[in-house]
Amino acid sequence: MLDGLMAQVERIVILTGAGISAESGIDTFRDAGGLWEQHRVEDVATPEGFARNPDLVLAFYDMRRAALADVAPNPAHRALARLEREFPGEVLLVTQNVDDLHERGGSANVLHMHGALKSALCTACETRSPWLESLGARPPCPVCQAPSLRPDVVWFGEMPYEMARIYRALESCDLFVSIGTSGAVYPAAGFVAEARSNGARCLELNLEPSEGSRLFHETRLGPASVVVPAWVEEVLSRAED
Repeated sequence: MLDGLMAQVERIVILTGAGISAESGIDTFRDAGGLWEQHRVEDVATPEGFARNPDLVLAFYDMRRAALADVAPNPAHRALARLEREFPGEVLLVTQNVDDLHERGGSANVLHMHGALKSALCTACETRSPWLESLGARPPCPVCQAPSLRPDVVWFGEMPYEMARIYRALESCDLFVSIGTSGAVYPAAGFVAEARSNGARCLELNLEPSEGSRLFHETRLGPASVVVPAWVEEVLSRAED
């Protein structure tokens, strides 16, 4: 796919999903015995669940935030940071993940379309604040002082962040790459069709074919920590030719 292509590529948009962080030890929805399996999605990842039982939801995200201290970026995260540093064109990283492994791996140009565990959203003044501590004790908002903080995470039924910017990038990119995604959750599942309709080449790097795999020009299968560094090395070597 990359033969003769990289000289024409100036803008790359990369979408990452749970598969890239799973190799660092972060639970996905499908992990047997993992954190998600202990709770119904409707109870901990919807506005209705938060309204019914805010203590449960706050405790759940407090656990997820605390668990970040026990994980580290893997070679896939570090490879994408290298691509951002060394690629002569533009690289935009859009992630569905709410962890901070991309940033800790060295990436700077990251959009968290589903929010971030290390951020709190005030439902009173709608301010977002960096947050590392528990939300369970109802601490006051740093801006308005109201005890109205919730996890700054996009729940099912809510609109993902930065959508206008993401679609502008999909309109102008030359290469769209999806890494570690199921292809089952919209709107992210529709990004490949959007990019392809605008003339971008589309590449999937995944442990197994996603639900939208047929829409990609090429699919490469394997662990993210293996296939992503190999792909980045290929891109950078081709870009130098």
